[in-house]
Amino acid sequence: MSAPTHAWFDCSAGAAGDMLLGALLDAGASLTVVRDAVEAVAPGSVRLRVESVRRCGLAATKAHVDTVADPPHRTWRSIRALLAKASLPEPVRDRAQSVFASLARAEAAVHGVAAEEVHFHEVGALDAIADVVGVCAAFHDLSVATATATPLVLGSGRTRAAHGELSVPAPAVLRLLADHGAPAESGRFPQEMCTPTGAALVLSLCSAWGQMPSLHVRGTGTGAGTRDLPDVANVVRVVLGTVPQDTTDATDAMQAMHATAAVVVEANVDDLDPRLWPQVLARLLALGASDAWLTPILMKKGRPAHTLSVLCTPASLPAVRESMVRETSTIGTREHPVGKTELARETRKVDVDGVPVRVKIARLRGHVVNVQPEYEDVADAAQQLGIPLKTALARSIAAAEGLASGLAPDPASGLATGPVQDDKRAAGR
Repeated sequence: MSAPTHAWFDCSAGAAGDMLLGALLDAGASLTVVRDAVEAVAPGSVRLRVESVRRCGLAATKAHVDTVADPPHRTWRSIRALLAKASLPEPVRDRAQSVFASLARAEAAVHGVAAEEVHFHEVGALDAIADVVGVCAAFHDLSVATATATPLVLGSGRTRAAHGELSVPAPAVLRLLADHGAPAESGRFPQEMCTPTGAALVLSLCSAWGQMPSLHVRGTGTGAGTRDLPDVANVVRVVLGTVPQDTTDATDAMQAMHATAAVVVEANVDDLDPRLWPQVLARLLALGASDAWLTPILMKKGRPAHTLSVLCTPASLPAVRESMVRETSTIGTREHPVGKTELARETRKVDVDGVPVRVKIARLRGHVVNVQPEYEDVADAAQQLGIPLKTALARSIAAAEGLASGLAPDPASGLATGPVQDDKRAAGR
């Protein structure tokens, strides 16, 4: 098995969604794969195209997202619904939801409203949704397992946004940085250099900060912003490679990332009405948790209780922690970082007596090792067909296994270790 791919982003000239997307496409991500992912979320509403440009004399790829009529405002709840129903690989969906969840928390804190009801204004427009989903799809297509970045350069001055003129850096960008505990600097540019969408993507996808670690370089890409500035190339660069196995200092950044690749948050609860637990778990998953579960325990004085455990990314940790203390009777949580290894996954559909049922397929070193129909689809098929659930499940499993038996090995698939993981763009960005 080849070493996992690491991506390092040079954000010394700032970051925006289209710049990151252009860099990953320039580095070799399939434009067809990215287009298919965007189309799955916004069918018939956007068109993605790329253009070769120069920024301060440097060749770069400019990503353009052309949209048709688009409602100007969307809530985090409505964006999450778009992502949930789209036919996307699970890692792409997970990453995109994590990015938007991070944005929602930041905007909610800035405007003093609940995250569920945040109106994203420009960030909820289809082109921004396409930037986020496109970047996450490109990450998946390039088999990126871990990522780091330079500290974000934010710029200075003032910019126009949906709520009027704001000073740079924008409030949402500062909140995102605070939520992630990430470094940043103004730089020497008297204009907005980092948008909320760009910040949310970098902060959600990367888990350590600094100059490029020692890598066996396998590819590079340069993504252009809209403006061609006179004194600096208005670009984001990405370097793809693998960490040398025979050096110790080269693994420092990777070790830092593995230490924060996932977090388990726990609380012991002995005085909550058990009828509330299903809603508690559903709420945590909606906030971006990878998994949430209960373990029966016996506490002091013989009291029966449960340990609530939640697996999430560092980006989702603030929202998960807050939900646990709000939705349950606990008065505190404990947290510890864990490593996380996943099989490569994809979702396909099978036909069960005329009803489509989604099937999750997992691969190890390219070979299918697990195939499972989605329970909700099986239950829906049983209702539509008027047959017992057990019958619908048996037929779905048979169809899924038939599909899996005809799939060729995928050499690019393997174990993925690490994160599974606007005011949209500044004027002219």
